[in-house]
Amino acid sequence: MKRLQYFIESQAFGVCTMLGDKLGIATSSIRLSFIYLSFLTMGSPVLIYLMLAFWLNVHKHWRRERSTIWDL
Repeated sequence: MKRLQYFIESQAFGVCTMLGDKLGIATSSIRLSFIYLSFLTMGSPVLIYLMLAFWLNVHKHWRRERSTIWDL
């Protein structure tokens, strides 16, 4: 079970982990909140999650250091 959990967490976008680190809340609580809110509101938190994942990916790309002009 731990191997499955590690695989999912390493392959996921990291949105819940980022929110948990910023807000000081357990990551599992944030994940459960996303799941419950998705069922209650017919999926609107899924859209918010995907937007945050996109923003996180763009932010990582911008912060990456480039050493030469050929790395562009």
